[in-house]
Amino acid sequence: MLRSLSEVQAEFAAALRDPTAGIPAEVVGPDGAPAPQRFAVYRNNVLSALGNALASGFPAVQKLVGETFFRAMARMYVLDNPPTSPVLLDYGATLPEFIERFESADSVPYLADVARLELAWRASYHAAEATPISPEALAAIPQDLLPNVAFDLHPSARLVRSRYPVVTIWRMNVSDEPTRPVDFSVGEDALIVRPDAEVEVRVVPPGGVAFVTALMAGETLGVAAAAGAAADQAFDLAGNLAGLIEAGALVDVRRPGNRP
Repeated sequence: MLRSLSEVQAEFAAALRDPTAGIPAEVVGPDGAPAPQRFAVYRNNVLSALGNALASGFPAVQKLVGETFFRAMARMYVLDNPPTSPVLLDYGATLPEFIERFESADSVPYLADVARLELAWRASYHAAEATPISPEALAAIPQDLLPNVAFDLHPSARLVRSRYPVVTIWRMNVSDEPTRPVDFSVGEDALIVRPDAEVEVRVVPPGGVAFVTALMAGETLGVAAAAGAAADQAFDLAGNLAGLIEAGALVDVRRPGNRP
C-alpha cells in the first residue's frame, strides 16, 4: 500500500532523531534494496550539522564545559529538539532551559544563564537598525516635563537577569580578557544592545532592570523611575539614564502631547 508523502516525511524525520529506529521502507539504494548505511551517514551528518550550529551560537558555553562535554550535551539536545525553522541562526532558543534540566551540568549552575546571554547577544546582533538619541536631545527637554516623557528603546536592546556574575563569566570566555577570581555570590544583570556595528554587553546598575523593563513597556520616565526605586533602594535615576544614553539604548523621546 502506497503511503502519502507526509507520512513518509514524518517517519523519515523521526528516524533521524532516533538512532534505534528503523529506516523508512522508501529509503533504498540504487539497486532498490534498503540502504541503512546510507541513512546512517545522512543521520550523522544532520546531527553533526546541528551540533555545529549550537557550537557556533554558544561559544562561551562550549568553552566553559569543554568541547567533548558540549558535543555530548548538544547531541542529546538535538535528538529531543529538532529545528522548527530552516534558518539555523535561530536554532537553540530552548537550550538554556534544557541545560537547567541536564543533570550532568549541575556542577556549572551558571551555565544556563550564560546561554541566555549568548541568545540575547545573537538576537541583538540581528535586530533592526536605529539611530540612538544624543545627550543634547535629553538636555533640551524642560525639567518639569521630564517625568512625563517616554522613550523608545533600540530594537536590539535585551535584558538578561542572573544571580551569578554572568557578564564577567561570559567576557572571560569570549575574549582575551585574562582569567581572574570571580565572586559567584554576586549576581549581574545584563543589558545587551547594538547601537552601531558592535554588540555591547553591560552590567545593569541596581534597580536598572525594573527601570528599563518599564521603559520598554512604554511607561513614562517618572513611572519607570518609581519602579527602579521600588526594586532597589540604591537605584540612581541619573546614573541609569546616563548609562542608557551612553550605551545607545534610547532612540526616541516622546514628550507629552506626541505620545501614542
